[in-house]
Amino acid sequence: MAEGPAAGGGERDNPKLDTTVPQTARIWNYLLGGKDNFAADREVGDQIIENLPQLAENAKLSRAYLARAARYLAGEAGIRQFLDIGTGLPTADNTHEVAQSVAPEARIVYVDNDPLVLAHARALLTTSAQGATAYIDADIRDSKKILEEARRTLDLTQPVALFLMGILGHVESDDEARQIIRSFVDELPSGSYVALYDGSDTSPDNTEAVRIWNISANPKYHLRTPEQFAALFEGLEIVEPGIVSVVHWKPEPGAEKADEIPQYAVVARKP
Repeated sequence: MAEGPAAGGGERDNPKLDTTVPQTARIWNYLLGGKDNFAADREVGDQIIENLPQLAENAKLSRAYLARAARYLAGEAGIRQFLDIGTGLPTADNTHEVAQSVAPEARIVYVDNDPLVLAHARALLTTSAQGATAYIDADIRDSKKILEEARRTLDLTQPVALFLMGILGHVESDDEARQIIRSFVDELPSGSYVALYDGSDTSPDNTEAVRIWNISANPKYHLRTPEQFAALFEGLEIVEPGIVSVVHWKPEPGAEKADEIPQYAVVARKP
């Protein structure tokens, strides 16, 4: 039976929704072809696409990586619990849909603090009869609250896959980003995983797109080098093929030679 937002512990009665200020989750939803966005979000999205036409396709390729990571972790790695922080707006192939297609008993907790995401939480909270989903309204920096409320759905004595998809780019400091990862990993048992993707500085076009994004969007976004990504996972075991463009992380057959895009992916295991 699915658990509602109240079970996730953070449902607001009337979340404030300012449609005049572009928001990351809504811009990304627009780039993915979704409908849950407003004129301010579409304006920023259009400016980015004008300067980097392939960005919408990059967004879809990053989403496809999320699905492959969830499929790998629920399948080959045998993970049955997922903590997805920075959920974003529901689109195709949400974490619970992919994980439960492999393991119907999988349990998923989503975390976000965007009002529109909160308003759509019930759309996320569909589940297989054997599994469960829940939603927590919280900021990624509040690991104590997130883990405390996640325990209502997840058994944190057993391995968990922590998803941080496209969210640490909103943390400018490498030290703070590393501390955020450690604040969760230190509380999870051996055999847990961290999976993420984020934008890299390996493309001048991508750097220009992010500059445009940061003029209007909230929160701002910061690119990292592949070396900076690697430093975030010190002490963890990086799963093959390592820290690579999202299109090269365990690609589907026939896609091995896809052109690299400046979104880098990593899956790491806690020994």
